[in-house]
Amino acid sequence: MPAPQLIPPQAATPATSHDSQGQPRALPPDLIRDASTRLGILSLLAAALWLLGTLLAHLTLRFNSPPGDSRWRSLVMPADALAAGSIVISLAFYAYTRRSTDPKRNLDLGLAFMIVTAFALGVMFHVSVIFQLGRAPAGLTIRPELSWIGAVVLMFAAIVPTPPKKTMIAAFIAVSMNPIGMLIARAHGSLDFGATSAVFIMHYPDYLLVGVAGVISHVVTQLGRQVTKAREMGSYRLGDLLGRGGMGEVYRATHTMLARPAAVKLIRPEALGGVDSEAAQLAAKRFTREAEAAANLRSPHTVEVYDFGVTEDGTLYYVMEMLEGMDLESFVKHHGALSPGRCIYLLRQVCESLEEAHRSGLVHRDIKPANIHVGRLGIRYDFAKVLDFGLVKPVKKLSREDTLATAAGIVLGTPAYMAPELSLGEDVDSRADIYALGCVAYFLLTGKLVFESDNPMRLVVRHMEERPAPPSRRTEHYIPRSLDDAVLGCLAKNPAARTQSAAAVSAALERAAADVEPWGEAEAAAWWTQRAAAPAAALSLTV
Repeated sequence: MPAPQLIPPQAATPATSHDSQGQPRALPPDLIRDASTRLGILSLLAAALWLLGTLLAHLTLRFNSPPGDSRWRSLVMPADALAAGSIVISLAFYAYTRRSTDPKRNLDLGLAFMIVTAFALGVMFHVSVIFQLGRAPAGLTIRPELSWIGAVVLMFAAIVPTPPKKTMIAAFIAVSMNPIGMLIARAHGSLDFGATSAVFIMHYPDYLLVGVAGVISHVVTQLGRQVTKAREMGSYRLGDLLGRGGMGEVYRATHTMLARPAAVKLIRPEALGGVDSEAAQLAAKRFTREAEAAANLRSPHTVEVYDFGVTEDGTLYYVMEMLEGMDLESFVKHHGALSPGRCIYLLRQVCESLEEAHRSGLVHRDIKPANIHVGRLGIRYDFAKVLDFGLVKPVKKLSREDTLATAAGIVLGTPAYMAPELSLGEDVDSRADIYALGCVAYFLLTGKLVFESDNPMRLVVRHMEERPAPPSRRTEHYIPRSLDDAVLGCLAKNPAARTQSAAAVSAALERAAADVEPWGEAEAAAWWTQRAAAPAAALSLTV
């Protein structure tokens, strides 16, 4: 396995809308999906407006008709037929955008939807005069005016991020529907406006809006490409947001050359300055320490770090392997408590990761189910990975820097899994992780926390003062005495009375495995195969 590469801060380069090969940058997938969602909402709104407009047109006819005239209650062709057809098309397009898995195609179809809508508006606009007057007008005054089609074109240019050239072509076709509607009305004998050139004189303002739509489209696509540029972290390009925590975010990412999937964790500058400059510097140091610590760990059960660096705007980031599966907190919520054999199988893998970290002089300080990932790695199932070394620190007495960081709210851990000495601000060593691991085992076996309280401070006090009940008393499932003892050995209040190492915990779990139904790779493979549609990975952060 190649060693992770530590990337030093890069010199700032101007953000451009083109990549290193000079090609236009593709828009971020999440922005395209968001635009597709907005397009679907717009089509739903169009259906509502078509219905409302038709009802209001009938009411207008009622008030303009002589007493006793009931024509307003009747269907008027082709006006009502166009409205009904437009409603059906709008609802069908909305349903399609909701089901479609190709948002980029939705945007292209959105331009076609705009043209169809413009055609209906163009014909409707010129038959509505007859609809409201009840007769064809004797003549039509030709004067330049903006129409609803122009407004629709501008809305689509702002909502649908497509290349300006494509937008302008679609917009030109759309605004031409007004002249086409006038020509259709004249051929039908409904309108008389003299020379054909009159249709262009009347609607040339709409044609001017084609240029405006092109400018809007250019601005929208340029902004999207700048987002793509801003999301490039070294050799990786960011995609979807996978998770967010205190001061950190995790994005799906792809290597620009190798197309290797990865997850990028970052802290933005504004998040670092939440308290004051000193606290921001401490947070930055802690983030840097996390990347360096994780990069030096080689256990296969510790999430692998590929790269580390600083972006042009000072954002710190590191690139991790992309994992398939879910964290243990989500796992228990979806599938319930684990069998004792499976719990032992997973926890021994976690012990391997922690043992290496502890021997390297590192303490995780935030071991919890959300920071342990389980899933598939290659052909192996139920493969555990320890995530988020955001609270890792060298084993030493708390310094002024650590005290300041704690006061600033940067070093918090998670109260439900926090060792008493960590809550008291005392010296912390690897045994704090052992306590947290016992809390994790308790949760996996019972589906319940060791102690529960709606008040975080009360929860901390319970961990410091109360004696936990054995896991076997908190569940209906069978848990042997040996496994109870292994878990309770991790939960001693006094670190000296606690199981002293992750290796010792693993040994105790191995002895308990003889008293439970076995669980191994064969059982894990069968379980995951039956649930092939497992939830996608979501990396948990506590920074």
